[in-house]
Amino acid sequence: VSDSEEVKKSRYWMNKEFLTKESGKNKQEIACFIKAPATVLENLKCNILNDTSSLVVDDSEELVSNVISIECYDYKKLLFPINTAIPFTSCFRGNYREIMVKDVNFQSNYLTPISLQGYQGNHKESFAEVKVYHLGVFSVLSCLKKETFTVPKVGLLQKLSVDSRMSFCYHPEAFSSPAPMQLKIQPIEPSLVSALKLRHDTYPSVISTSALVHVQHPSAQLFNSSVTITLPCPPNSEKKRQGEETEHARAISAMVKRVAAVYHPRAVSASVRKSGEKLSDTLKLLGHGNKEEEWKVFDDVIIQNAQNGLVSFELNKHLERFVVIRLSFLLENTYLLLFAQALEKALCSTMGTVILYQKRENPYKIVVLLTTSKELTSELQNLHEEGYFGPPEPTQHFPLREGEQIHFRFRGNISASENGEDFGKVYKLIFHSQRTPRLELQIKEVDEFGNHSSPHYKGTAVFYRITREMITKKWEQNLPFDEYQHQSPLCKLALTLPKHEKLINRPRSTKRTFSDSSEALWDNLLFWLAEELAEDNTSLFALCLPVRRSVLQLVRLKCPDNLTHQIYELLCCWKKTLPRSADKQRLLSRYLQKSGRSDLSEELHLKWQNKVFT
Repeated sequence: VSDSEEVKKSRYWMNKEFLTKESGKNKQEIACFIKAPATVLENLKCNILNDTSSLVVDDSEELVSNVISIECYDYKKLLFPINTAIPFTSCFRGNYREIMVKDVNFQSNYLTPISLQGYQGNHKESFAEVKVYHLGVFSVLSCLKKETFTVPKVGLLQKLSVDSRMSFCYHPEAFSSPAPMQLKIQPIEPSLVSALKLRHDTYPSVISTSALVHVQHPSAQLFNSSVTITLPCPPNSEKKRQGEETEHARAISAMVKRVAAVYHPRAVSASVRKSGEKLSDTLKLLGHGNKEEEWKVFDDVIIQNAQNGLVSFELNKHLERFVVIRLSFLLENTYLLLFAQALEKALCSTMGTVILYQKRENPYKIVVLLTTSKELTSELQNLHEEGYFGPPEPTQHFPLREGEQIHFRFRGNISASENGEDFGKVYKLIFHSQRTPRLELQIKEVDEFGNHSSPHYKGTAVFYRITREMITKKWEQNLPFDEYQHQSPLCKLALTLPKHEKLINRPRSTKRTFSDSSEALWDNLLFWLAEELAEDNTSLFALCLPVRRSVLQLVRLKCPDNLTHQIYELLCCWKKTLPRSADKQRLLSRYLQKSGRSDLSEELHLKWQNKVFT
């Protein structure tokens, strides 16, 4: 290539789509789009590193894209900046959150997207586009929105953009010199407070809380005067109904007074005065100066009720995090601190569950998902549409932090593989509240002669939780199974595989024959009946046969695609439970009548008498 062509390429900018495969997957997907000079694009390569996603998220951050790495073949041919657009999917953004691109290199850096446009080439979806000045590892996150402002010497009234009801009023000379401030507001859902109260019976007086406020004060200047802070903290909902119930309460009070006055005149006057008092809620401020400090109750801070559920108070020292709690009656500080710790932990976690389903057409193919509890119904519906069904049912719900891992392996007489070759490995799913990690595996029996007393092979998937503290900080190093196998499993899921009927070639002299000719007649009769019932799509449950639920499940696993064979197997299982002396034809006729098939009951009687089953 001539020098003039190289110059042209270096000046001509192009937008290139980078396709790549995630580790362990065959399907290609878009890693990113990069806009740069043609000579630069020829020199770049991209990879998806989702196995390392635990290392890119901190508390209150949510991963909404793949983790990608951008590398080059020759650093000498690089020119910066280059524009990188990473596809992402964010379902729950809200007013308190914003989309940022995290540059995960020597020190994490957050890049504000210059665009969140929905088109790149012919692709319509959300893309976070940023200018990049060096190569490395990048991901798109949903973060708490950061409010940045500077407090001048003359003071400042700052209303927050996330919620205009929240304000910070800095009085003149609050600081000796201009002081930069950074705020993040983390909302606390009333349902979360209710869940904590249900889980712990020590917080009955907690009515509501304000949002959790995060403050960074980089200059670390001392306060010369206090700052007035106003926050929403909803009042007791019961009090809203107080006005509506006043007339009813007065009538009851008057009746009680008339009845009781005859016996306890003094007590009545005292109780009336007490019921006439207005009981106000108690407001408490909790916070701490930095992450190393424990939560503290600030009893000396006076919090005042304002209109429309707002509260205000004055603060004369820096707190890195704080929250206001509204109480219906006083609670000991010990319990308040325990509540703050439980609240902080709950804010950093999301309830999740594991799904392990088998392909109905091929029970040797399974899918394992880790999803949030609120998305469970939607995920189950999607799996059913793909042909995946239980048993087993999804696991119990448990709290998970962003980036925590679930490791699992198979025990018993079933093992699994991603590629059909390497069986017996440990697999992992990484939890992200806005993504659903998924593994498609092949399973098989370990010992074809095992579980000899059972009609199917049995195994168990055992799941372990790996906390963020346990995860190694090295990008290419996985946590060895020996490190956590001693701990109690998070949950277990049992699964089964149908046994294949083995075809044995015997000499003609040794082939099986029915000792009783009636057995052969019954075999033909049941198969004829199964064909008749299958023609009308009769469900197994509609047959009203007295068999266990496990037998129905086994029959479905054994013959997943053939209703005739399912019904035939079910009828054979039912027949085996009967004593030899039982009148099988009369019993079967009765169950057919109960199932609404009197026509087949009569035809069965005729065929049995005439011994004709065609």
